Amino acid sequence: MFDFIEKTDPEISIWMNKELERQKYKIELIASENIVSKAVLQAGGSVFTNKYAEGYPKKRYYGGCEFMDEIEQIAIDRICKLFGAKFANVQPHSGASANLSVYNAFLNPGDSILGMSLPAGGHLTHGAQKTVSGTWFNAIQYGIRDDDGLIDYDQARELVIQYKPKIIICGTSSYPRIINWQKFREIADEVGALLLADISHISGLVVAGCYPSPVPFADIITSTTHKTLRGPRGGVILTNQEDLAKKINSAVFPGVQSGPLMHVIAAKAVAFREALQPEFKIYSENVVKNAKILAKTLIDRGLKITTGGTDCHLMVADLTSLENLTGKEAEKCLERAGLTCNKNAIPNDPRSPFVTSGLRFGTPAGTTRGFGEKEFEKIGHLICDILESFVKNDLSIEKNKDFEEKIRLEVKDLCLKFPIYE
Repeated sequence: MFDFIEKTDPEISIWMNKELERQKYKIELIASENIVSKAVLQAGGSVFTNKYAEGYPKKRYYGGCEFMDEIEQIAIDRICKLFGAKFANVQPHSGASANLSVYNAFLNPGDSILGMSLPAGGHLTHGAQKTVSGTWFNAIQYGIRDDDGLIDYDQARELVIQYKPKIIICGTSSYPRIINWQKFREIADEVGALLLADISHISGLVVAGCYPSPVPFADIITSTTHKTLRGPRGGVILTNQEDLAKKINSAVFPGVQSGPLMHVIAAKAVAFREALQPEFKIYSENVVKNAKILAKTLIDRGLKITTGGTDCHLMVADLTSLENLTGKEAEKCLERAGLTCNKNAIPNDPRSPFVTSGLRFGTPAGTTRGFGEKEFEKIGHLICDILESFVKNDLSIEKNKDFEEKIRLEVKDLCLKFPIYE
C-alpha cells in the first residue's frame, strides 16, 4: 500500500505498515474513530496538499486557486445539503478549532459560557480547566443527575439564570443518550444566549436520521468530520443565520487559522458525498443497533453501563464491580488482546482522569468493516472474558498472558472474515 514510501523512506514506511497491520487485525472500539474509504484516503493524500489557499472561494489571497474554489464550494454545498443548513465553513482543522472559532467570533475574554462538565460526559473544549475555553472565559459547568445519569436540565437552567452566559454549549463526548435540543433552546432564550450544538460524535447519526437534529434549534452547530460521519480528521461549522455566518468566517480566517488544508477539504467533500448515499443511512442504523447489542451483552455479563444503555454509537462501562481494576489497566489489558478502546471517567469517578474507573466503547469502526449484531455480541463476551480473567489472575500481565493470546487469536480470526483495505 505504501510502495513509493518504502523505496524513498523505508524507516517511515515500517511504521506506516505496522499501523496498517494494527488496524487490519485489531478490533477498533474507540467511539471517536472510524475507517475511511479508499476514496477519502486518496483525496487526503492528493495534489491539493501542494496548494496554499488563504481566504474563501472567489476571495483568495493567492493566485492559482480556481480549482481550490471549486472543491471547497462542493464541500460546502454537500454539507449544507446533508444537514439542511444554509451556511457552512469547512475550513476548521478540527472540532476543537471549530469551537475556538465560534468563541472567537462571539466572545470577549472573561465572558461567561455554559457547557457540560468533563466528568459528566462533556468535552475539553466546553470549558474544562487548563483549556482555552476554561481559562479565557468564565466557564460554568452543568452535569448529570445522580439517580439516572441523564443531563440535569434543571441545573443547567438555574446556572443560566444565575450567570447569564453569552453562549450555551450542548453536546457531549461520552454521553450515550438523546440530547433534548428544544429544552436547551428554551433555556437559552430565557437570557438571550447563543446556543451552540457540538455534535462531533453524533453528526453521522444525525444526517442519517438516527438521532434528532439540532439544526432547527441551535444558532450554531459544530462537528468533526471523522467519527460517525466517516470522513477525514477535521471540523466544520454550520448555521442558518447569515449574520452569524459572516462573523464565523472572519473568526476562522484570519482569526484562528491561516491557510486551509485543501487536501483535507477535498477528502471532506468525498466523505460528504458518501454520506448522502442511501447506504449511509443503513450503515448508521447498524451502528446504533450494534451499540445496543454490545451494551446489552456487557450488562448481561455483569458490567454496569452508565444510564443503563445507549441511544447512539457509544457507551461507558463502569468497572467498579471488578475489584481493584482501573480503566487504565483494563484498556491496556484489552489492547494486548487485540481490542482497542479507551479509559473513561464514570460519573463521580473517585479516580483521576489519567486512571479512571471506566471504559468507553463505540461501534462506528467495527460496523464499517461489516460487523453486525452477532459479531458485536461476541465482542461483548470477549471483553468480559478478558477482564474477568485479568482480575482472576490478580491483575498480573504474566499470569494472564496465555489467555490474552487466546483472545487475540480469536480477534484476528474475526478480523480476517471482515477485512479492510484489501
